[in-house]
Amino acid sequence: MGILQIALGGAHLLAPGAITVWMKLTPAPHDANYAYGMLASRFIAYGIGMFIIARTPRENIFWIKNMILIQLLDLAVGLFYTGQGTLTLSSSGFPMFNAALITLLLIVWRPKQIGSEAK
Repeated sequence: MGILQIALGGAHLLAPGAITVWMKLTPAPHDANYAYGMLASRFIAYGIGMFIIARTPRENIFWIKNMILIQLLDLAVGLFYTGQGTLTLSSSGFPMFNAALITLLLIVWRPKQIGSEAK
């Protein structure tokens, strides 16, 4: 999962126009690349964080839950804009599938909480 986040961040940072075209989205104005760069920094930071979290998942349960939240929100946004007709399924299907898959894997593989840690 970390590799996917870093790759997505790198694409948004280094080739924002190309990733937009690859995702079959309407090209954004050139100044939107600033926002893509800020988004890229978050993808890259979360990607690096996923490698650290994987080493000690029990100590990082908050961050695992946080990534589940991010993926569920990604899926909800995709479903919303696809349902509205703003996006086609060919544009949103792959990212929504990834969000659902990553959510499922994080839920299945997250460490079980015990005792007072359970929340």
